[in-house]
Amino acid sequence: MNRSITYKNIHNRFKLNGYHISLDEMFYVAYCFIKEGQPFEQHIGNFLLDWFDEKSYIELSTSGTTGTPKVIKIEKQAMLDSALATGDFFGLKPGDTMLHCLPTNYVAGKMMFVRSFILGLEMKFVEPNSDPLKTIDEEFDFCAMVPLQAKNSLEKLKAGKIKKLIIGGVKVHKALEQELVKLPMEIYETYGMTETITHIAAKKIGESAFTVLPNVKIYTDERKCLVIKAKNISKNEIVTNDIVNLVSDKKFSWEGRHDNIINSGGVKLMPERIEDKLSTLIPRRYFVSGQPDETLGQKVVLYVEGEPLVIEDSVFAVLDKFEKPKEIVFIPKFNETATGKIMRTESMSSVE
Repeated sequence: MNRSITYKNIHNRFKLNGYHISLDEMFYVAYCFIKEGQPFEQHIGNFLLDWFDEKSYIELSTSGTTGTPKVIKIEKQAMLDSALATGDFFGLKPGDTMLHCLPTNYVAGKMMFVRSFILGLEMKFVEPNSDPLKTIDEEFDFCAMVPLQAKNSLEKLKAGKIKKLIIGGVKVHKALEQELVKLPMEIYETYGMTETITHIAAKKIGESAFTVLPNVKIYTDERKCLVIKAKNISKNEIVTNDIVNLVSDKKFSWEGRHDNIINSGGVKLMPERIEDKLSTLIPRRYFVSGQPDETLGQKVVLYVEGEPLVIEDSVFAVLDKFEKPKEIVFIPKFNETATGKIMRTESMSSVE
């Protein structure tokens, strides 16, 4: 990493919506967004002021997917190093064009700006919504989306509007993956979290194993959960609850969450594995969880979003004997985080 670069550097190739902007001009732009902009532009303005102030860190909120959201401090130099690693991994170079369509009040959206400042990208930003390419006519070298955005952008993606797309925030559903692998472009699914300053690994759509970014080391603990060692990002090792299979010292496949494991009759079941098998067979959002059972200890329960519908027994033929749901529960609307991740515990609590 180039330690001569600091977070107050703005690459001379950086552009924002077509305009070169200096450091001095950045403050004026930020104040205009805050005073006159739409809510998503106000978030941009606030981030610009935070990034270029005298503090060496940014305060970020974790997603709250598996627990209470918390505020953590991330060093700006670590965010800069993360941007450089992304540039190296994905081959981004000064002058490349980038579409920014993520909310800037979360780490993924903030990092798109950091990458632009540091790598010298020409950024155009649009309001973050579920169909970000709807009004886009030009082509871009790079973009980041969540799966819902990618799903709603399939037609524009088929037309070649984006050359290189990264998808993160939520696991890519198999049905969507089957559509994405057909597209004539580079598409990657990323792995990461707020604590790792977005992604620390990525894999091409259709592949099973993630490859870690430069200067990231990985191993597993006694639970077979991923441990991340990335000194440029965090002084401490990051211990996750993600069960993985280490393919090599640089590659891993994601299996599921340790805190979601179901112990049914002494058999340990991975909900994510069951969900993956059902991924093209149930036409709605759903998840699998374990519930107390007098005989089995825990039983497998399938939770489906929306009004009740008939699900034929033949759907579950793809599952092993112990994986088959003992009960199906319909929930009108799942609880989810602001970034679209299903909050399992809260969703189940809403029907108890």
